[in-house]
Amino acid sequence: MISGIHSALSGLTAIQKKIESNANNVANINTDGYKKTRVTLQEQETQGVEAVVQQIQTPGPMVYEQTSQGETLVEKSNVELSEELPNMMLSRRFFQANLKTVQIQDEMLGNLLDIKS
Repeated sequence: MISGIHSALSGLTAIQKKIESNANNVANINTDGYKKTRVTLQEQETQGVEAVVQQIQTPGPMVYEQTSQGETLVEKSNVELSEELPNMMLSRRFFQANLKTVQIQDEMLGNLLDIKS
């Protein structure tokens, strides 16, 4: 039972990193030259999940902006809100599922202790 709790807690930690990455991307959507990050989940040997953060190097759109030097070509952020919002909604559901697993494991452990006493 403890391994089930360990797996769910590692899942919660990994999903938390995904949520933080999405929030950081959305916060920097208007930052010139910002490169978004993506978090992929990988299996650990100890029945857990590991979050791996990678920066996506695809260029953002190039636009002309008026500066003190005249018109200059500026690279915008490569963050797409249409990608970030669905990812955030999925992460929310994944977090809820892992949290429910912890709650069920806790109930099972409590019932086991009640039976033993």
